[in-house]
Amino acid sequence: MTEREALAEWVGREILPHERDLRGWLRRRLVPSVDVEDIVQECYCRLAQLRSIDDIASPRAYFFTMARNLAHRQRRHARVVRIESISAAETDGLASDSPLQDRVAAARQEVDRVQRALATLSDRARRIFVMRRVEGLSQKEIAAALGVTEMVVENDASRSLRAILRQLTDEDADMADSARTGGDRARAR
Repeated sequence: MTEREALAEWVGREILPHERDLRGWLRRRLVPSVDVEDIVQECYCRLAQLRSIDDIASPRAYFFTMARNLAHRQRRHARVVRIESISAAETDGLASDSPLQDRVAAARQEVDRVQRALATLSDRARRIFVMRRVEGLSQKEIAAALGVTEMVVENDASRSLRAILRQLTDEDADMADSARTGGDRARAR
């Protein structure tokens, strides 16, 4: 098992079971629902970037601390008035609001990567993943909609997340390997 696979397995086993509690904890701290979703997703992004989990003695505490820090950061940023927004207001709309082309291209590539990862899942697992992660439905709501038990929803959601994380991290590793070997070939010439 590679390090990335071990990380995906660890996230599914040690972190994913606490996601529901984390969402409730954040809501009790009056974090708006849209921010709760952003914070949870950012936690998973940061977890996927970990090089090692050896120093994490309490995964649940680590997950909650990461979310708390992200919530504090969001609150601080929400209070700050950005200079760019003031400048844009002063130009009366002369500046373009369209994102830079490289950002659009990068976003499209990322969407393609996620769609490829989703395509590797079974139909039921894909539906559960989308209902949970995209539509924000609870396990209970998904179970009722699909006519399965909440345990099936929880298991499929957990396996799906692990599979998608593994797929995305494998692609990242493949791209890094390609970049390294491509660089070696260029130097050999």
